[in-house]
Amino acid sequence: MAEDYMYARDGTVDSHNNPANKNKTGKWKACRFILGNECCERLAHYGMSTNLVNYLQIRLNQGNVTASNNVTNWSGTCYITPLIGAFLADAYFGRYWTIAIFSIVYCVGMTLLTMTASVEGLNPSCDENGCDPTKSQVVVCFLALYLIALGTGGIKPCVSSFGADQFDANDEAERKKKSSFFNWFYLSINVGALVASSVLVWIQMNVGWGWGFGIPAVAMFIAVGSFFSGSRFYRFQKPRGSPITRIFQVLVASMRKYHVNVPDDKTLLYETTDAESNIKGRCKLEHSKTLRFFDKAAVEVEGDHVQGLISPWKLCTVTQVEELKSIVRLLPVWASGIIFSTVYSQMSTMFVLQGNTMDQHMGPNFKIPSASLSLFDTLSVIFWTPVYDRIIVRIARKYTGHERGFTQLQRMGIGLVLSTIAMIVAGILEVIRLNYVRRHNYYDLEYIPMSIFWQVPQYFFVGCAEVFTVIGQVEFFYDQAPDAMRSLCSALPLTTVALGSYLSTLLVTIVSNLTTRNGNLGWIPDNMNRGHLDYFYWLLAILSLLNFLVYLWISKWYTYKKVTGRLG
Repeated sequence: MAEDYMYARDGTVDSHNNPANKNKTGKWKACRFILGNECCERLAHYGMSTNLVNYLQIRLNQGNVTASNNVTNWSGTCYITPLIGAFLADAYFGRYWTIAIFSIVYCVGMTLLTMTASVEGLNPSCDENGCDPTKSQVVVCFLALYLIALGTGGIKPCVSSFGADQFDANDEAERKKKSSFFNWFYLSINVGALVASSVLVWIQMNVGWGWGFGIPAVAMFIAVGSFFSGSRFYRFQKPRGSPITRIFQVLVASMRKYHVNVPDDKTLLYETTDAESNIKGRCKLEHSKTLRFFDKAAVEVEGDHVQGLISPWKLCTVTQVEELKSIVRLLPVWASGIIFSTVYSQMSTMFVLQGNTMDQHMGPNFKIPSASLSLFDTLSVIFWTPVYDRIIVRIARKYTGHERGFTQLQRMGIGLVLSTIAMIVAGILEVIRLNYVRRHNYYDLEYIPMSIFWQVPQYFFVGCAEVFTVIGQVEFFYDQAPDAMRSLCSALPLTTVALGSYLSTLLVTIVSNLTTRNGNLGWIPDNMNRGHLDYFYWLLAILSLLNFLVYLWISKWYTYKKVTGRLG
């Protein structure tokens, strides 16, 4: 019996394909390499993306609306490609090899982007009147950016899940540590972002874009090295076949039996008799009373058995049906994150453009680039993550009795409120800034004498909202995902970032088209002193409030996943 507890009971194996020994693999000894990888990879990503809107304006000679939309479109693609990586990880390659393969694509993209900013012929020619990029230079630049978007698609949905795989869900002590892992995982992201938004943005604006993109490229190569260095300590979940196929099997089987009545006795529904599900190494799920139409797929009828064999396109297990139900139940929660992501995307677009008009001096000689203000978002996350993990959870636990202090849904809801406050604060600042412009007739002044550090509170609230909503999402979607669909479900909150970015692009485009009619300058003109960015912030604040009210109804309706037993 003691020997049984030497090995992880969640089906994980070591690098030699043997059952994972708890004393030699996994836990924090493995996670330090994963956290190091994530820190460096995020430094690389934010090192080239935080100031990207300024790069497109300065080196590719794009206007405010075009540059903003290009950034949000690219950012959206970075968060939609994880669906590709998640599918490949769950179905074919496993998380480890998916990360490895897509990391190479990422490195190629980072290297090419550095070349477009530093190699003669690939970088645009510039003089005192600005830059004049050729079409081919623009194409190569965007090719590099979208290679990075593809590369990050294989890493994002897998790294957090791969880290969580290092803790055995069937071991109570390890299960508690897994919750802390998600907090420290997000902290490592923001340590990388801190360096990117401070040091690297300054280098880009004051030393050169070649160095400013070259250092993130080196950081990405270091990230890959850190990841491979920990291989002997990792625990690996084997891919279990296409989760998309299993979902469609339930849909097809339930549609075929649309005329069949579902019995009230759940024991009459089809399920394997083994301790684990029909996917080896995976727990069975308990039957739930919601979405009963899909239960038809688990009702046995004549014709399901052909020559003693069962076709999964005609008859599915209760666990397989519950996998689909789990995904369907996640979708409303997933959708509620889109508006939050739209608010979050403003840090790399509208917050930067707003800061471009303000006094960026720190003392008489040093100027802080407007994009570097995002470091205060990062500092907020770095401050609130350990405070939440070590203090807030313990205090909340006394009142709620919940092991994690708040339920995951409560945690995400608090973040939605904080994101609404962030938009209100940003809108108030813009009202004050525009009043200052009107009062002193500073309409054509490039930098008004108002310190950029008045933007700090809006960044601070966004960072605080991230600690609650984003980390809550990562933990929630991993926890509520069926065992064999964890990469796919971990990609779901990332797609909200994509859709949030695309929604931001759509809103900016609609607002620009509507407000520039009849010769008007619009809310977001190239000269922000003559616009009304505050109206755009009020629009986002109203959408955020409405989104939160809908979220309250969704969270009340949601049913948490239940497993019928533990493996091992």
